[in-house]
Amino acid sequence: MDPLIQVQNLSISFATPQGRVDAVKDVSFTLQRGEALGIVGESGSGKSVVCRALLQLLAPNASVTSGQILYDGKDVLRMSAAELNAYRGEKAAMIFQNPSTHLDPIMRVGDQVAEGLMIHRHLSKTEAADQAVALLDDMMIVDAPRRAKAYAHELSGGMRQRVMIAAALACAPGLLIADEPTTALDVTVQAQILGLIRKIRSERDLTVVLVSHDLGVIGQVCDRIIVMKDGQIVETGTTAEILSAPKDAYTRDLIRAQPSLLPDRSEPDCSGPTLITIENLSVHFTAPRSLSDIVRRKPAHLVRAVDDVSLSLKRGGSLGVVGESGSGKSTLARAVVGLLAPTSGTVEIVGQTRDRSRLVQMAFQDPYLSLNPAYTVAQTLSEPFKAHHLCAPSELPARLKALMQQVELPEDLLTRKSGQLSGGQRQRVGIARALAMRPEILIADEVTSALDVSIQAQILDLFRRLQRDLELTLILISHDLAVVRYLCEDVAVMRHGRLVEYGKTAQVLRNPQADYTRTLLQAVPKLTTIQDA
Repeated sequence: MDPLIQVQNLSISFATPQGRVDAVKDVSFTLQRGEALGIVGESGSGKSVVCRALLQLLAPNASVTSGQILYDGKDVLRMSAAELNAYRGEKAAMIFQNPSTHLDPIMRVGDQVAEGLMIHRHLSKTEAADQAVALLDDMMIVDAPRRAKAYAHELSGGMRQRVMIAAALACAPGLLIADEPTTALDVTVQAQILGLIRKIRSERDLTVVLVSHDLGVIGQVCDRIIVMKDGQIVETGTTAEILSAPKDAYTRDLIRAQPSLLPDRSEPDCSGPTLITIENLSVHFTAPRSLSDIVRRKPAHLVRAVDDVSLSLKRGGSLGVVGESGSGKSTLARAVVGLLAPTSGTVEIVGQTRDRSRLVQMAFQDPYLSLNPAYTVAQTLSEPFKAHHLCAPSELPARLKALMQQVELPEDLLTRKSGQLSGGQRQRVGIARALAMRPEILIADEVTSALDVSIQAQILDLFRRLQRDLELTLILISHDLAVVRYLCEDVAVMRHGRLVEYGKTAQVLRNPQADYTRTLLQAVPKLTTIQDA
Protein backbone atom coordinates (compact mmCIF):
# COMPACT_ATOMS: atom_id res chain seq x y z
CA MET A 1 0.00 0.00 0.00
CA ASP A 2 1.34 3.42 -0.96
CA PRO A 3 1.93 5.78 1.98
CA LEU A 4 -0.47 8.67 2.50
CA ILE A 5 2.38 11.15 3.15
CA GLN A 6 5.86 11.16 1.60
CA VAL A 7 8.26 13.91 2.62
CA GLN A 8 11.39 13.77 0.47
CA ASN A 9 14.59 15.77 1.07
CA LEU A 10 12.70 18.76 2.46
CA SER A 11 14.76 21.88 3.24
CA ILE A 12 13.25 25.18 4.40
CA SER A 13 14.97 28.47 5.19
CA PHE A 14 13.83 31.83 6.58
CA ALA A 15 15.00 35.29 5.54
CA THR A 16 15.72 37.35 8.66
CA PRO A 17 17.40 40.74 9.31
CA GLN A 18 20.40 38.76 10.60
CA GLY A 19 20.59 36.68 7.40
CA ARG A 20 19.26 33.34 6.18
CA VAL A 21 18.29 30.73 8.78
CA ASP A 22 18.13 27.10 7.67
CA ALA A 23 15.23 25.77 9.77
CA VAL A 24 14.73 22.37 8.11
CA LYS A 25 17.58 20.46 6.48
CA ASP A 26 17.05 17.51 4.14
CA VAL A 27 14.18 15.89 6.07
CA SER A 28 12.58 12.72 4.70
CA PHE A 29 9.91 10.40 6.13
CA THR A 30 6.77 8.51 5.11
CA LEU A 31 3.44 8.07 6.86
CA GLN A 32 1.05 5.20 6.20
CA ARG A 33 -2.74 5.56 6.24
CA GLY A 34 -4.07 5.22 9.78
CA GLU A 35 -0.60 5.60 11.34
CA ALA A 36 0.23 8.01 14.16
CA LEU A 37 3.64 9.69 13.97
CA GLY A 38 5.19 11.66 16.83
CA ILE A 39 7.71 14.44 16.17
CA VAL A 40 9.79 15.52 19.16
CA GLY A 41 12.60 17.98 19.76
CA GLU A 42 13.39 21.26 21.48
CA SER A 43 12.26 24.71 20.34
CA GLY A 44 14.07 25.57 17.13
CA SER A 45 14.44 21.92 16.10
CA GLY A 46 12.19 22.46 13.06
CA LYS A 47 9.31 20.19 14.10
CA SER A 48 6.56 22.82 13.87
CA VAL A 49 7.97 24.14 10.58
CA VAL A 50 7.69 20.66 9.07
CA CYS A 51 4.08 20.40 10.26
CA ARG A 52 3.13 23.76 8.78
CA ALA A 53 4.82 22.78 5.52
CA LEU A 54 2.51 19.74 5.31
CA LEU A 55 -0.35 22.24 4.85
CA GLN A 56 1.74 24.88 3.05
CA LEU A 57 1.12 27.28 5.93
CA LEU A 58 4.66 28.67 6.11
CA ALA A 59 5.38 32.29 7.00
CA PRO A 60 5.88 34.80 4.16
CA ASN A 61 9.64 34.95 4.82
CA ALA A 62 10.01 31.15 4.47
CA SER A 63 11.35 29.46 1.36
CA VAL A 64 11.32 25.78 0.47
CA THR A 65 14.79 25.36 -1.00
CA SER A 66 14.43 21.69 -1.91
CA GLY A 67 12.21 18.65 -1.61
CA GLN A 68 8.67 17.41 -2.04
CA ILE A 69 5.65 16.78 0.19
CA LEU A 70 3.36 14.23 -1.44
CA TYR A 71 -0.19 13.68 -0.17
CA ASP A 72 -1.63 10.61 -1.85
CA GLY A 73 0.92 11.11 -4.62
CA LYS A 74 0.23 14.82 -5.24
CA ASP A 75 2.85 17.45 -4.33
CA VAL A 76 1.39 19.85 -1.77
CA LEU A 77 4.12 22.41 -2.47
CA ARG A 78 3.04 22.74 -6.11
CA MET A 79 -0.71 22.95 -5.59
CA SER A 80 -2.60 25.94 -6.99
CA ALA A 81 -4.48 28.26 -4.66
CA ALA A 82 -7.77 26.52 -5.50
CA GLU A 83 -6.25 23.08 -4.90
CA LEU A 84 -4.83 24.23 -1.56
CA ASN A 85 -8.20 25.57 -0.43
CA ALA A 86 -9.76 22.18 -1.16
CA TYR A 87 -6.84 20.28 0.40
CA ARG A 88 -6.92 22.19 3.69
CA GLY A 89 -9.94 20.99 5.56
CA GLU A 90 -11.07 18.30 3.12
CA LYS A 91 -7.85 16.26 3.04
CA ALA A 92 -5.73 17.58 5.91
CA ALA A 93 -6.34 19.75 8.97
CA MET A 94 -4.39 21.11 11.91
CA ILE A 95 -5.03 21.85 15.58
CA PHE A 96 -2.76 24.22 17.45
CA GLN A 97 -1.25 24.59 20.91
CA ASN A 98 -3.30 27.57 22.03
CA PRO A 99 -6.93 27.50 20.84
CA SER A 100 -7.52 30.96 22.31
CA THR A 101 -5.42 32.50 19.53
CA HIS A 102 -7.00 30.41 16.75
CA LEU A 103 -10.71 30.69 17.60
CA ASP A 104 -12.54 33.88 16.58
CA PRO A 105 -13.50 35.66 19.84
CA ILE A 106 -16.57 37.37 18.30
CA MET A 107 -17.99 34.27 16.56
CA ARG A 108 -19.99 31.55 18.31
CA VAL A 109 -18.05 28.30 18.44
CA GLY A 110 -20.79 26.32 16.68
CA ASP A 111 -20.61 28.74 13.74
CA GLN A 112 -16.84 28.26 13.59
CA VAL A 113 -17.26 24.47 13.35
CA ALA A 114 -20.04 24.88 10.76
CA GLU A 115 -18.02 27.28 8.58
CA GLY A 116 -15.89 24.55 6.97
CA LEU A 117 -18.97 22.43 6.24
CA MET A 118 -20.59 25.28 4.32
CA ILE A 119 -17.40 26.04 2.39
CA HIS A 120 -16.23 22.51 1.56
CA ARG A 121 -19.43 20.45 1.75
CA HIS A 122 -21.78 23.19 0.49
CA LEU A 123 -24.28 22.53 3.28
CA SER A 124 -26.97 25.04 4.12
CA LYS A 125 -26.54 27.11 7.27
CA THR A 126 -29.15 25.02 9.10
CA GLU A 127 -27.63 21.70 7.97
CA ALA A 128 -24.14 22.86 8.91
CA ALA A 129 -25.33 24.05 12.34
CA ASP A 130 -26.90 20.64 13.03
CA GLN A 131 -23.72 18.89 11.91
CA ALA A 132 -21.63 21.19 14.11
CA VAL A 133 -23.67 20.26 17.18
CA ALA A 134 -23.26 16.57 16.32
CA LEU A 135 -19.49 17.05 15.98
CA LEU A 136 -19.27 18.83 19.33
CA ASP A 137 -21.21 15.95 20.84
CA ASP A 138 -18.74 13.51 19.24
CA MET A 139 -15.97 15.47 20.95
CA MET A 140 -17.69 14.64 24.26
CA ILE A 141 -18.72 18.23 24.98
CA VAL A 142 -21.58 18.06 27.48
CA ASP A 143 -24.78 19.85 26.40
CA ALA A 144 -23.45 20.43 22.89
CA PRO A 145 -26.49 22.42 21.60
CA ARG A 146 -26.01 25.01 24.35
CA ARG A 147 -22.22 25.08 24.06
CA ALA A 148 -22.47 25.64 20.29
CA LYS A 149 -24.03 29.04 21.03
CA ALA A 150 -21.20 30.06 23.36
CA TYR A 151 -18.18 32.22 22.56
CA ALA A 152 -14.64 30.89 23.02
CA HIS A 153 -13.97 32.93 26.17
CA GLU A 154 -16.99 31.28 27.84
CA LEU A 155 -15.42 27.82 27.56
CA SER A 156 -12.62 26.17 29.53
CA GLY A 157 -9.25 25.45 27.91
CA GLY A 158 -10.13 21.80 27.42
CA MET A 159 -13.46 22.66 25.80
CA ARG A 160 -11.78 25.18 23.47
CA GLN A 161 -9.35 22.50 22.37
CA ARG A 162 -12.27 20.11 21.70
CA VAL A 163 -13.93 22.81 19.58
CA MET A 164 -10.74 23.14 17.54
CA ILE A 165 -10.62 19.38 17.01
CA ALA A 166 -14.29 19.38 15.96
CA ALA A 167 -13.62 22.17 13.43
CA ALA A 168 -10.56 20.34 12.09
CA LEU A 169 -12.47 17.06 11.65
CA ALA A 170 -15.68 18.62 10.28
CA CYS A 171 -14.97 17.64 6.67
CA ALA A 172 -13.53 14.21 7.56
CA PRO A 173 -9.90 14.80 6.46
CA GLY A 174 -7.55 11.87 6.17
CA LEU A 175 -4.69 13.64 8.01
CA LEU A 176 -4.82 15.43 11.37
CA ILE A 177 -1.77 17.45 12.46
CA ALA A 178 -1.69 18.30 16.17
CA ASP A 179 0.99 20.81 17.20
CA GLU A 180 1.48 20.69 20.99
CA PRO A 181 -2.30 20.27 21.55
CA THR A 182 -2.07 19.55 25.30
CA THR A 183 0.88 21.68 26.50
CA ALA A 184 -1.24 24.30 28.26
CA LEU A 185 -3.78 21.84 29.69
CA ASP A 186 -4.08 20.27 33.13
CA VAL A 187 -3.12 16.61 33.39
CA THR A 188 -6.71 15.39 33.71
CA VAL A 189 -7.88 17.45 30.71
CA GLN A 190 -4.75 16.38 28.81
CA ALA A 191 -5.65 12.74 29.44
CA GLN A 192 -9.16 13.39 28.11
CA ILE A 193 -7.86 15.07 24.93
CA LEU A 194 -5.35 12.28 24.28
CA GLY A 195 -8.09 9.70 24.82
CA LEU A 196 -10.26 11.62 22.37
CA ILE A 197 -7.52 11.66 19.72
CA ARG A 198 -7.04 7.90 20.13
CA LYS A 199 -10.81 7.37 19.87
CA ILE A 200 -11.35 9.40 16.70
CA ARG A 201 -8.23 7.93 15.12
CA SER A 202 -9.62 4.44 15.64
CA GLU A 203 -13.17 5.28 14.54
CA ARG A 204 -12.18 7.26 11.43
CA ASP A 205 -8.98 5.45 10.42
CA LEU A 206 -7.33 8.84 10.80
CA THR A 207 -3.65 9.48 10.08
CA VAL A 208 -2.13 11.61 12.84
CA VAL A 209 1.03 13.70 13.18
CA LEU A 210 1.52 14.73 16.81
CA VAL A 211 4.14 17.29 17.83
CA SER A 212 5.06 17.43 21.51
CA HIS A 213 8.01 17.95 23.83
CA ASP A 214 6.43 15.44 26.25
CA LEU A 215 7.48 11.91 25.38
CA GLY A 216 4.87 10.57 27.79
CA VAL A 217 2.19 12.16 25.59
CA ILE A 218 3.82 10.83 22.42
CA GLY A 219 4.06 7.36 23.92
CA GLN A 220 0.31 7.24 24.57
CA VAL A 221 -0.72 8.04 20.99
CA CYS A 222 2.00 7.33 18.43
CA ASP A 223 3.24 4.24 16.58
CA ARG A 224 6.51 5.82 15.43
CA ILE A 225 8.69 8.71 16.56
CA ILE A 226 10.94 11.15 14.72
CA VAL A 227 13.49 13.02 16.85
CA MET A 228 14.62 16.38 15.42
CA LYS A 229 17.49 18.66 16.38
CA ASP A 230 18.70 21.81 14.59
CA GLY A 231 16.41 21.16 11.62
CA GLN A 232 17.52 17.57 11.05
CA ILE A 233 16.24 14.11 11.94
CA VAL A 234 18.71 12.56 14.37
CA GLU A 235 16.77 9.37 15.08
CA THR A 236 13.62 7.58 13.99
CA GLY A 237 11.98 4.30 14.94
CA THR A 238 8.97 2.71 16.54
CA THR A 239 7.78 4.25 19.79
CA ALA A 240 8.91 1.17 21.71
CA GLU A 241 12.40 1.30 20.12
CA ILE A 242 12.91 5.01 20.79
CA LEU A 243 11.68 4.97 24.38
CA SER A 244 13.28 1.70 25.46
CA ALA A 245 16.58 1.75 23.54
CA PRO A 246 17.41 5.20 22.06
CA LYS A 247 20.57 5.20 19.99
CA ASP A 248 21.33 8.92 19.71
CA ALA A 249 22.79 10.83 22.67
CA TYR A 250 20.37 13.73 22.08
CA THR A 251 17.37 11.37 22.32
CA ARG A 252 18.73 9.96 25.56
CA ASP A 253 19.11 13.49 26.93
CA LEU A 254 15.50 14.32 25.98
CA ILE A 255 14.26 11.21 27.76
CA ARG A 256 16.28 11.88 30.91
CA ALA A 257 14.89 15.43 31.06
CA GLN A 258 11.26 14.27 31.11
CA PRO A 259 9.58 15.57 34.30
CA SER A 260 8.20 12.12 35.18
CA LEU A 261 11.78 10.83 35.39
CA LEU A 262 13.11 13.63 37.59
CA PRO A 263 14.27 12.40 41.00
CA ASP A 264 12.43 13.25 44.21
CA ARG A 265 13.58 16.34 46.10
CA SER A 266 16.83 15.37 47.84
CA GLU A 267 17.32 18.36 50.17
CA PRO A 268 16.37 17.93 53.84
CA ASP A 269 13.12 19.57 54.94
CA CYS A 270 13.36 23.17 56.07
CA SER A 271 13.62 23.61 59.84
CA GLY A 272 13.27 27.40 59.96
CA PRO A 273 10.54 29.35 61.76
CA THR A 274 7.12 29.85 60.20
CA LEU A 275 7.16 32.77 57.72
CA ILE A 276 3.69 32.71 56.12
CA THR A 277 0.44 31.84 57.85
CA ILE A 278 -2.77 31.66 55.81
CA GLU A 279 -5.88 31.26 57.94
CA ASN A 280 -9.41 30.60 56.64
CA LEU A 281 -8.67 32.54 53.45
CA SER A 282 -11.58 33.09 51.04
CA VAL A 283 -11.60 35.07 47.80
CA HIS A 284 -15.03 35.33 46.15
CA PHE A 285 -16.01 37.04 42.90
CA THR A 286 -19.33 38.02 41.41
CA ALA A 287 -19.41 36.71 37.85
CA PRO A 288 -20.51 39.31 35.25
CA ARG A 289 -24.07 38.85 34.03
CA SER A 290 -24.99 38.61 30.35
CA LEU A 291 -27.55 40.99 28.82
CA SER A 292 -30.18 38.22 28.86
CA ASP A 293 -29.49 37.59 32.57
CA ILE A 294 -29.99 41.29 33.31
CA VAL A 295 -33.23 41.44 31.31
CA ARG A 296 -34.53 38.31 33.07
CA ARG A 297 -33.32 39.75 36.41
CA LYS A 298 -31.31 36.64 37.05
CA PRO A 299 -29.12 37.10 40.16
CA ALA A 300 -25.37 37.30 39.76
CA HIS A 301 -23.45 34.05 40.25
CA LEU A 302 -20.97 33.96 43.16
CA VAL A 303 -17.64 32.33 42.28
CA ARG A 304 -15.82 30.92 45.30
CA ALA A 305 -12.33 31.04 43.77
CA VAL A 306 -10.66 30.33 47.14
CA ASP A 307 -12.84 28.97 49.91
CA ASP A 308 -11.67 28.72 53.55
CA VAL A 309 -8.04 27.70 52.90
CA SER A 310 -5.50 27.46 55.74
CA LEU A 311 -1.78 26.83 55.15
CA SER A 312 1.60 27.71 56.62
CA LEU A 313 5.12 27.80 55.23
CA LYS A 314 8.48 27.98 56.99
CA ARG A 315 11.19 30.47 56.14
CA GLY A 316 13.33 28.96 53.36
CA GLY A 317 10.71 26.28 52.69
CA SER A 318 9.03 25.31 49.44
CA LEU A 319 5.34 24.67 48.87
CA GLY A 320 3.77 23.29 45.70
CA VAL A 321 0.13 24.17 45.01
CA VAL A 322 -1.48 21.85 42.46
CA GLY A 323 -4.89 21.41 40.90
CA GLU A 324 -6.79 21.83 37.65
CA SER A 325 -7.67 25.14 36.00
CA GLY A 326 -10.29 26.82 38.13
CA SER A 327 -9.10 25.12 41.31
CA GLY A 328 -8.10 28.47 42.84
CA LYS A 329 -4.34 27.97 43.00
CA SER A 330 -3.42 31.13 41.04
CA THR A 331 -6.02 33.16 42.94
CA LEU A 332 -4.41 31.97 46.17
CA ALA A 333 -1.01 33.11 44.89
CA ARG A 334 -2.34 36.55 43.97
CA ALA A 335 -3.88 36.93 47.41
CA VAL A 336 -0.50 36.16 49.01
CA VAL A 337 1.23 38.74 46.79
CA GLY A 338 -1.44 41.29 47.63
CA LEU A 339 -2.86 41.62 44.11
CA LEU A 340 -6.27 40.45 45.38
CA ALA A 341 -8.02 41.45 48.59
CA PRO A 342 -9.42 38.52 50.61
CA THR A 343 -13.16 38.29 51.08
CA SER A 344 -12.41 36.84 54.51
CA GLY A 345 -9.49 35.31 56.36
CA THR A 346 -5.91 36.50 56.60
CA VAL A 347 -2.46 36.21 55.03
CA GLU A 348 0.19 37.03 57.62
CA ILE A 349 3.91 37.28 56.94
CA VAL A 350 5.92 37.10 60.13
CA GLY A 351 8.12 40.13 60.80
CA GLN A 352 6.77 42.08 57.82
CA THR A 353 8.46 45.49 58.06
CA ARG A 354 8.33 46.62 54.46
CA ASP A 355 5.85 46.93 51.63
CA ARG A 356 4.54 43.51 50.57
CA SER A 357 5.31 44.26 46.90
CA ARG A 358 8.99 44.23 47.85
CA LEU A 359 8.74 41.33 50.26
CA VAL A 360 6.84 38.99 47.91
CA GLN A 361 7.45 38.79 44.16
CA MET A 362 5.94 36.69 41.41
CA ALA A 363 7.29 35.05 38.25
CA PHE A 364 4.56 34.38 35.70
CA GLN A 365 3.72 31.53 33.33
CA ASP A 366 3.95 33.31 30.00
CA PRO A 367 6.92 35.65 29.51
CA TYR A 368 5.48 36.61 26.11
CA LEU A 369 2.70 38.43 27.99
CA SER A 370 4.53 39.52 31.14
CA LEU A 371 7.46 41.21 29.37
CA ASN A 372 7.05 44.45 27.40
CA PRO A 373 8.05 43.61 23.80
CA ALA A 374 9.14 47.21 23.18
CA TYR A 375 11.68 47.11 26.03
CA THR A 376 15.19 45.76 26.01
CA VAL A 377 16.16 43.38 28.80
CA ALA A 378 18.06 46.23 30.47
CA GLN A 379 14.96 48.45 30.42
CA THR A 380 12.79 45.62 31.81
CA LEU A 381 15.17 44.91 34.68
CA SER A 382 15.72 48.61 35.40
CA GLU A 383 12.03 49.28 36.05
CA PRO A 384 11.82 47.99 39.65
CA PHE A 385 15.08 49.73 40.62
CA LYS A 386 13.78 53.07 39.33
CA ALA A 387 10.20 52.71 40.58
CA HIS A 388 11.27 51.86 44.14
CA HIS A 389 14.51 53.90 44.21
CA LEU A 390 16.51 50.80 45.10
CA CYS A 391 19.88 52.20 44.08
CA ALA A 392 21.63 55.26 42.73
CA PRO A 393 21.68 55.59 38.90
CA SER A 394 25.44 55.05 38.91
CA GLU A 395 24.98 51.65 40.60
CA LEU A 396 22.37 50.39 38.12
CA PRO A 397 24.72 48.79 35.53
CA ALA A 398 26.40 46.69 38.23
CA ARG A 399 23.02 45.65 39.67
CA LEU A 400 21.78 44.55 36.22
CA LYS A 401 24.96 42.58 35.60
CA ALA A 402 24.58 40.83 38.97
CA LEU A 403 20.96 39.92 38.18
CA MET A 404 21.95 38.41 34.84
CA GLN A 405 24.61 36.34 36.60
CA GLN A 406 22.06 35.14 39.17
CA VAL A 407 19.79 33.72 36.48
CA GLU A 408 22.71 32.44 34.38
CA LEU A 409 22.24 34.71 31.37
CA PRO A 410 25.08 36.34 29.39
CA GLU A 411 25.43 40.09 29.91
CA ASP A 412 25.23 40.83 26.17
CA LEU A 413 21.51 39.92 26.19
CA LEU A 414 20.80 43.16 28.07
CA THR A 415 20.59 45.04 24.75
CA ARG A 416 18.05 42.62 23.21
CA LYS A 417 14.27 42.83 23.26
CA SER A 418 12.14 39.92 24.45
CA GLY A 419 11.24 38.89 20.90
CA GLN A 420 14.92 38.23 20.23
CA LEU A 421 15.19 35.72 23.10
CA SER A 422 14.34 32.03 23.34
CA GLY A 423 11.51 30.87 25.61
CA GLY A 424 13.94 29.76 28.29
CA GLN A 425 15.84 33.06 28.16
CA ARG A 426 12.60 35.04 28.44
CA GLN A 427 11.58 33.01 31.48
CA ARG A 428 14.95 33.72 33.13
CA VAL A 429 14.48 37.46 32.48
CA GLY A 430 11.08 37.25 34.18
CA ILE A 431 12.69 35.56 37.17
CA ALA A 432 15.47 38.17 37.25
CA ARG A 433 12.90 40.97 37.30
CA ALA A 434 11.22 39.35 40.30
CA LEU A 435 14.57 38.99 42.08
CA ALA A 436 15.45 42.68 41.53
CA MET A 437 13.39 43.57 44.62
CA ARG A 438 15.40 41.10 46.71
CA PRO A 439 12.22 39.41 47.95
CA GLU A 440 12.08 36.91 50.77
CA ILE A 441 9.22 35.03 49.10
CA LEU A 442 9.10 34.09 45.41
CA ILE A 443 5.89 32.78 43.87
CA ALA A 444 6.36 30.91 40.59
CA ASP A 445 3.08 30.52 38.68
CA GLU A 446 3.32 27.71 36.09
CA VAL A 447 6.78 28.94 35.06
CA THR A 448 7.78 25.76 33.21
CA SER A 449 4.52 24.61 31.57
CA ALA A 450 5.23 26.15 28.15
CA LEU A 451 8.92 25.18 27.99
CA ASP A 452 10.70 22.25 26.36
CA VAL A 453 11.62 19.52 28.81
CA SER A 454 15.36 20.18 28.67
CA ILE A 455 14.83 23.93 29.25
CA GLN A 456 12.29 23.06 31.93
CA ALA A 457 14.88 20.98 33.76
CA GLN A 458 17.35 23.89 33.60
CA ILE A 459 14.79 26.32 35.05
CA LEU A 460 13.96 23.90 37.87
CA ASP A 461 17.65 23.53 38.70
CA LEU A 462 17.93 27.33 38.65
CA PHE A 463 15.11 27.59 41.20
CA ARG A 464 16.82 25.06 43.47
CA ARG A 465 20.08 27.01 43.34
CA LEU A 466 18.39 30.39 43.87
CA GLN A 467 16.43 29.07 46.82
CA ARG A 468 19.59 27.71 48.39
CA ASP A 469 21.87 30.68 47.64
CA LEU A 470 19.37 33.47 48.39
CA GLU A 471 17.49 31.65 51.18
CA LEU A 472 14.25 32.21 49.29
CA THR A 473 10.91 30.89 50.45
CA LEU A 474 9.25 29.37 47.37
CA ILE A 475 5.60 28.87 46.44
CA LEU A 476 5.28 26.92 43.19
CA ILE A 477 1.93 26.90 41.36
CA SER A 478 1.79 23.99 38.93
CA HIS A 479 -0.39 21.32 37.37
CA ASP A 480 2.69 19.11 36.90
CA LEU A 481 3.05 16.80 39.89
CA ALA A 482 6.50 15.65 38.77
CA VAL A 483 7.80 19.24 38.93
CA VAL A 484 6.36 19.67 42.42
CA ARG A 485 7.86 16.37 43.55
CA TYR A 486 11.29 17.49 42.33
CA LEU A 487 11.24 20.99 43.84
CA CYS A 488 8.91 21.16 46.85
CA GLU A 489 8.95 19.67 50.34
CA ASP A 490 5.24 20.35 50.94
CA VAL A 491 2.25 20.14 48.61
CA ALA A 492 -1.30 21.51 48.77
CA VAL A 493 -3.89 19.98 46.44
CA MET A 494 -6.79 22.29 45.54
CA ARG A 495 -10.12 21.67 43.85
CA HIS A 496 -12.99 24.11 43.29
CA GLY A 497 -11.31 26.63 45.61
CA ARG A 498 -10.96 24.26 48.54
CA LEU A 499 -7.98 22.42 50.00
CA VAL A 500 -8.52 18.67 49.54
CA GLU A 501 -5.11 17.41 50.69
CA TYR A 502 -2.04 18.98 52.32
CA GLY A 503 1.19 17.54 53.64
CA LYS A 504 4.73 16.43 52.85
CA THR A 505 5.15 16.00 49.11
CA ALA A 506 6.67 12.52 49.31
CA GLN A 507 3.87 11.26 51.56
CA VAL A 508 1.01 12.85 49.61
CA LEU A 509 2.21 11.71 46.17
CA ARG A 510 3.18 8.20 47.26
CA ASN A 511 0.16 7.55 49.45
CA PRO A 512 -2.61 10.03 48.55
CA GLN A 513 -5.62 10.05 50.85
CA ALA A 514 -8.04 12.06 48.67
CA ASP A 515 -9.73 10.52 45.63
CA TYR A 516 -9.04 13.69 43.66
CA THR A 517 -5.28 13.47 44.33
CA ARG A 518 -5.34 9.87 43.11
CA THR A 519 -7.17 11.02 39.96
CA LEU A 520 -4.47 13.63 39.28
CA LEU A 521 -1.70 11.06 39.72
CA GLN A 522 -3.41 8.52 37.46
CA ALA A 523 -3.79 11.12 34.69
CA VAL A 524 -0.02 11.78 34.44
CA PRO A 525 1.35 10.18 31.22
CA LYS A 526 3.59 7.24 32.11
CA LEU A 527 6.94 6.95 30.38
CA THR A 528 8.67 3.57 30.37
CA THR A 529 12.28 3.99 29.29
CA ILE A 530 15.71 2.59 29.74
CA GLN A 531 17.28 3.35 33.08
CA ASP A 532 20.57 5.16 33.36
CA ALA A 533 23.48 2.80 33.29
